[in-house]
Amino acid sequence: MEITAGQLLSQIEYPSDLRKLSKEQLHQVCDELRQFIIDVVSVHGGHFGASLGVVELTVALHYAFNTPYDQLVWDVGHQAYGHKILTGRKNVFHTNRKYKGISGFPNRGESEYDTFGVGHSSTSIGAALGMAIASKNKGEHDRQHIAVIGDGAMTAGMAFEALNHAGVANANLLVILNDNCMSIDPNVGALKEYLTDITTSHTYNKFRDDVWNLLGKLPIGKNFTRDMASKLEASVKGMVSKSSNLFESLNLRYFGAIDGHNITKLVDTLQDLKNIPGPKLLHINTTKGKGYALAEKDQTKWHAPGLFDKITGEIYKKVIEAPQPPKYQDVFGHTIIELAELNKTIMGITPAMPSGSSLKWMMEQMPDRAIDVGICEQHAVTLSAGLATQGMTVFCNIYSSFMQRAYDQVVHDVAIQHLPVIFCLDRAGLVGEDGATHHGAYDIPYMRCIPNMIVSAPMNEEELRNLMYTAQLPSNKSPFVIRYPRGEGVMPDWRRPFSEIKVGTGRKIQDGRDVAILSLGHPGNFVTEAMKELMTDGLQPAHYDMRFVKPLDTGMLHDIFQRYDRVITVEDGALQGGFGSAVLEFMADNDYKAEIKRLGIPDRLIEHGKPAELQREAGYDAAAIASAVREMLRSKITVHSSL
Repeated sequence: MEITAGQLLSQIEYPSDLRKLSKEQLHQVCDELRQFIIDVVSVHGGHFGASLGVVELTVALHYAFNTPYDQLVWDVGHQAYGHKILTGRKNVFHTNRKYKGISGFPNRGESEYDTFGVGHSSTSIGAALGMAIASKNKGEHDRQHIAVIGDGAMTAGMAFEALNHAGVANANLLVILNDNCMSIDPNVGALKEYLTDITTSHTYNKFRDDVWNLLGKLPIGKNFTRDMASKLEASVKGMVSKSSNLFESLNLRYFGAIDGHNITKLVDTLQDLKNIPGPKLLHINTTKGKGYALAEKDQTKWHAPGLFDKITGEIYKKVIEAPQPPKYQDVFGHTIIELAELNKTIMGITPAMPSGSSLKWMMEQMPDRAIDVGICEQHAVTLSAGLATQGMTVFCNIYSSFMQRAYDQVVHDVAIQHLPVIFCLDRAGLVGEDGATHHGAYDIPYMRCIPNMIVSAPMNEEELRNLMYTAQLPSNKSPFVIRYPRGEGVMPDWRRPFSEIKVGTGRKIQDGRDVAILSLGHPGNFVTEAMKELMTDGLQPAHYDMRFVKPLDTGMLHDIFQRYDRVITVEDGALQGGFGSAVLEFMADNDYKAEIKRLGIPDRLIEHGKPAELQREAGYDAAAIASAVREMLRSKITVHSSL
């Protein structure tokens, strides 16, 4: 299906083309840009509501500022589709998030307009501040630096650390706070209430506009300086609205809140702010999903809906009559409720992903025992540790790649203190279309090197349930990692009675000869698939589901190395320091000699695409496993000749 841009948008390849238009034409540009995003995403998929909400802001930024000389940093990147379309990628936008296509997030390697790579949140202010300080030191005093951050991303500690620094750096920085009360799920916490107070304070906003307009008409000279004007404005703010002092107290000049969908107001405001030096913050109000009624009404559902009919709003779902296996995240979501009904000490914690992790069901049924802390991974871990000191059994559910942000807290606040926090690492392995920023590639190496840590991975839904059951038993006194992938498992009939799994024990799935395949987690299912193909070649390797990378099942490994001189390890994590490395260490420590082939994520960045495409590229799908076995046992393959 060919998708064409509107009359004005079709003439815009780069922001320099946009700036040739009159201000009055920008309304039409916004309408056409919004429609183009709807047309493409409905057919090709991707994130949806966030970019619709910042169409006017995107157009205004590239119209008012001289990008890419002026440095524009988007936070998270879900909202940057309009930015990509206006900066040379309109004709390839249909390849967004597809294998070998453009990235779903700003990417420095993709365009000079993408000044900073963003996938995780709350980095924009710090990055833009670094750029601003560098420009100041180089004497580029005319250069502008703009960070666009949502109110959801503003909840993270990194954002406040950067704001605190910006207030004393005296660099040319503009922070645009895009306030829509949403990240993926609705925002939580005191900051949300604070921003609502500012937004709804009509008295403050009227006073602020009136005073600023008045000051703009007064002559600036020896009797009335800009410093005096700023002090007068600040005194009015303090008199009318106590809540306005948060950003001001950090020495950032605060402007707003203004309507983020009024393109004329946005352009005028941004052009005015260019002439005000130093750190400043513009607060705008937007609606996530703006211009598509269904997305405005249900913003969580339409964050990334998949393919849909743009006319009716029907989201296309596969019609399958046979029972299907559930998503691993849903198994977690249902199982933690079952366990919490049995164990009154259980609590669930997530940093801003109640829908993505499926903790939302526990939050609905047991609101006092499930907490969304906002985009605050470090706080989520330390909060969990604090709860554990008082005898609570805490399931801290964080995406594998997001857990990287809380590594210090895992070490210092949990492991060193011997606290039995249960870390459920969702999205382990290659996650697909979100790409390198979201792949859960590194948790096996960074978790298994920590003393006192148990690290496990289920091969299927039943094992996930049983590992969760095992981790919450009173006999467990250690921090306990359970990692599992994004997407569906393999067992339609998954809700089975709980059974304890002895920590550090694997299971033999199939006995064999000549070669042993050791798998960790979900890739064990790829081994099962490969085994069927290998049987036709007369090959019968053994298959072991190890379940734990720490502690390893040493008894099983001794048996394997005494029986087999060829071993293949399979994992959906980084090969450097991963499960295969642990097996090699065991072999070396115990003076075994064997030929070992490790399959997993290689030592390079894997970009975006469907999970199956990326697993094939990384070399650990069923075909790669079968190929590795054949290579090891080349001389033993039976050749069948036809008569």
